[in-house]
Amino acid sequence: MRASSDNYPKALIRPVQYRDLGWLESITTESNHIAQNSLSFQEQLQQVRRWFGLLKFLSWFPNSFQDHFRVYVAELPQGSDQPLKGFIHISPFNIGRSTWRVERVMVACDQGQPELLTNPKGVGSQLLRHCLETIWEARTWVLEVNINEKNTLALYRQNGFQPLAQFTYWLLDSNLLRSLSQQNSELANLLPVSNADAHLLYQLDCVSMPPLLRQVFDRNPQDFKTRFLMGLCSKWQQWFHQKEVAQGYVFEPQRKAAIGYFKLTLSQDGSQPHQAQLIVHPAYTWLYPKLLAQMAQIVQKFPSQSLELVSADYQHEREEYLEKLGANPIEHTLLMSRSVWHKLKEAKPEGLHLSEMLQGLQAVPRTPIPSRFSWVKKPINLSEKSKINPQKHHSNDDHKSFESSEKIDSDNNI
Repeated sequence: MRASSDNYPKALIRPVQYRDLGWLESITTESNHIAQNSLSFQEQLQQVRRWFGLLKFLSWFPNSFQDHFRVYVAELPQGSDQPLKGFIHISPFNIGRSTWRVERVMVACDQGQPELLTNPKGVGSQLLRHCLETIWEARTWVLEVNINEKNTLALYRQNGFQPLAQFTYWLLDSNLLRSLSQQNSELANLLPVSNADAHLLYQLDCVSMPPLLRQVFDRNPQDFKTRFLMGLCSKWQQWFHQKEVAQGYVFEPQRKAAIGYFKLTLSQDGSQPHQAQLIVHPAYTWLYPKLLAQMAQIVQKFPSQSLELVSADYQHEREEYLEKLGANPIEHTLLMSRSVWHKLKEAKPEGLHLSEMLQGLQAVPRTPIPSRFSWVKKPINLSEKSKINPQKHHSNDDHKSFESSEKIDSDNNI
């Protein structure tokens, strides 16, 4: 029986538990033909199985691994045929935790309910609204969705997400990489990346994107530094999954700025395509052939495999170069965002009356602060002064009378 949008049952949204990991793996495997990043999520599930207790403990207080696996599960009330109906995976996008990312939202759709995602009161909307309301640190939410996933795209639009940019994923096959590796790739100022170069990479990241994306991402130089514990964890993951990371940046000595950056995630066993991240200064687009040739030479040291590269719709030179080069566009995604303003709860939910509002706007009587020139503005009143300190006033009068008596005696003597 299909539930309508009006009487759809409200699901219990709770953090993931160890007993839910098997169900997460099964639903991800079933939707593998839809979600392109399901393979990486399955690898993460395997790691979480080994360290679930430790990660659960670390999620209780601020640390580097607090949000390593932030997943919420939607559970329907008791008596349902399938209690677990969906889950949402989120993570902080920047180190300041002002922007969060929706990694994936998945809903188990039965044959009788094929349109749960498009239901405004369905499980997908309940999962999204739960995160929007409970993550108080987040001021902006971002996500990336394939343009062909109409149901998922409609779910995000119904919950206030608006498009920012369109990404295109390109695939460079092994033959193309071999031909690129034979080209000249000499760069005089190609340097390795370290934490000391974080400010240069931050400036390059800011200048390479539109102002709206820069505001949404809200990054700072700390986002381009590798923390010690996260570096150790990354090294362990690379060893476990047989991967290797190579990165470098091009330094311009005259401007004292970074003008190009690349990061390669290489598959040592050749089971997966190599992945590349590329940032080029808009005024130095001539670096594309040089950097691609440099990356192609590095790839040749590993088993023959294709290379995956992404471009945005505001990077026209990169898209034209890749298209002219013969790269194959394999996927088009849409980057979407939504801002969130958390409303503070009122102390009086019934509302405020006009008299109470006017009373709050009245001036509060305060004692004026005396200044050093206050005696110039207001003359001293002796009568008031005598009232304030009568003893002092009388003592002054006695002193004056004493002086007058001495003057009379002196006159008599003369």
